[in-house]
Amino acid sequence: MNLKKLKLPFFILLTIVIIAGILYVPKIKKALAIKEAMDLKNIEYTFLNMGEHFPIKRVKKSEKPFVFARVKNKTLPKTFQHEGNTYNTLKFIDSSYTQGFIYIQNDTIQYENYWRGQKENIKHISWSMAKSYISALFGIAIEEGHIKSITQNVTEYLPELKGSGYDGVKIKDVLQMSTGVKFDETYSDPESDINRYWKDFIFGASQDKFASTLINEKTPGTYNHYVSINTHVLGMIIVKATGRSLTDYLEEKIWKPIGTEFDAYWLSDGEGMEMALGGLNACLRDYAKIGRLFLNKGNWNGTQIVPEAWVEASTLVTEEHLLPQSKNSAHPGFGYGFQWWVPEGDEGEFFASGVFNQNIYINPTTKTIIVKNSANQNYYDKSNPYAASKTHIELYRALSKSFKKETY
Repeated sequence: MNLKKLKLPFFILLTIVIIAGILYVPKIKKALAIKEAMDLKNIEYTFLNMGEHFPIKRVKKSEKPFVFARVKNKTLPKTFQHEGNTYNTLKFIDSSYTQGFIYIQNDTIQYENYWRGQKENIKHISWSMAKSYISALFGIAIEEGHIKSITQNVTEYLPELKGSGYDGVKIKDVLQMSTGVKFDETYSDPESDINRYWKDFIFGASQDKFASTLINEKTPGTYNHYVSINTHVLGMIIVKATGRSLTDYLEEKIWKPIGTEFDAYWLSDGEGMEMALGGLNACLRDYAKIGRLFLNKGNWNGTQIVPEAWVEASTLVTEEHLLPQSKNSAHPGFGYGFQWWVPEGDEGEFFASGVFNQNIYINPTTKTIIVKNSANQNYYDKSNPYAASKTHIELYRALSKSFKKETY
């Protein structure tokens, strides 16, 4: 706005400037506080206290909590191997700044431990592990008839995205991170698209509007490129189709039915829309329960919560551009399903993954679930093996096989 062109009396112009300053200064202070909180040296505390900085929407725990059987903590294997290198297991856990770690096999907790401020009743932000919850909700919404088919175009549910990079894109391509939308997900680059999104979120701006600003650069359904806003679009569709908030829908359809022991909460923007792409905050054992749900093909103690066919489609990779070694993928070594990662291998493994090394790992062959919460200060260093997803997967595989003879 050009105040000079308004030709208002000076005292009115001065009043406008003062009021604008009064309204904007708190936002600046908030942004500076969050910037400080997200400094790598502070993230151990921040990841356990995200609700101090953002609006939250509470997800209520189950009235009938499910409690895993457990044994005294097993001694973890001393070492594991990856690409010819030997890693000390406990050093790896420490050097990747782990805050919570749980290993479950055959429905029994074999090992559970906490460091760096996290405890069993302290919530940790999921980051992109939340994407896998959105996928599960999407499958439920289809089963309930709210959404007709993943072959539909996004704009059939979200006409507000006509003219954006999502115009003409099938829902299936959104689920599989193959929209062709132009987006830079480089977390360490302050000018990247993901950090442009993050700055908007800090100031409470609408995530829906942000999604509408993106453009397309590739033919949808031909190239696997991770774009976090794709998951937000899935969240928008769920909200539009069901008439429910993500918080309410998660609570009713998944959080309470799987016997969660603790409340969770979801960060939200200034419009009240949840950060679908990574804003869920929950306790370690409750994260493990979606692992148990998917390990059992969506069935929870005899009740089918997520359709079995949806679980199978979510964790199976068949299309060429989604395969781990595809030339049409930006993620060599990892395949991609419906918001679940699928590593190379023959054991049917799949996992949810979040920035700074959050993981929910499931191995159906060894009936294993592993959850890791971390605040890895070295995450941006791509040469650091303690930050690499592939090294983490080898740790999980070593654990899975080390106890197999005893418990499986």
